[in-house]
Formats: sequence, C-alpha cells, structure tokens
Amino acid sequence: MNDNSSAYAGAMATFMSMAVFFVIIGFAVLAFTIWLNWRIFTKAGYNGALSLLSIVPFGPLICQLILAFGRWPLEDELAALRAAAPVPGGVPPGTSVMPTS
Repeated sequence: MNDNSSAYAGAMATFMSMAVFFVIIGFAVLAFTIWLNWRIFTKAGYNGALSLLSIVPFGPLICQLILAFGRWPLEDELAALRAAAPVPGGVPPGTSVMPTS
C-alpha cells in the first residue's frame, strides 16, 4: 500500500509542476499579446488601453473588429493635414489665377 501512495505523490508532484509551468507560459503569452496590441492601437491613433480587451473573452475579436472597421483617428489627422497643406503648383483648385484689379 505504501508503493501506491508514493507513486501517487510522485505523479501529483509532476502534474503540479507541469501545471505551474503552463500557467507561467500562459501569462507570458498574454502579456506579450497585450503589449503587441498596445503598440498597434497606439500607432493607429487609438488609446493603447484598448489592448486590455485581450483579457476578456472574445476580446481579441473585438480588437480586430475595431481595427478593421473603425475609422482610425490617424486617418482624421491625415485628412486635416492634407487639407491644410499648400498645393504643389501654388494655386489651389477652384481659384482664379487672373489678377483682380
């Protein structure tokens, strides 16, 4: 009977050490995913904290939907800069080049 309890204890110790290892790996992958999503959201012009959606169920899907179908703040900023930039020819379209006097 002593052999069974020592074999059980050995198997349980092996299982627990493997479980701890996989939990640590899981947290490392989760932290890396949050870090990557934070950088992507920041570069797109969104608040990086949106990457914390990766923690909740269906969160990564929500992140992808926001990035795929949402209007990026970076696009709005680019449109405003393009509207304010001078035209290469010096005359914006729709204006007269004839002197007014």
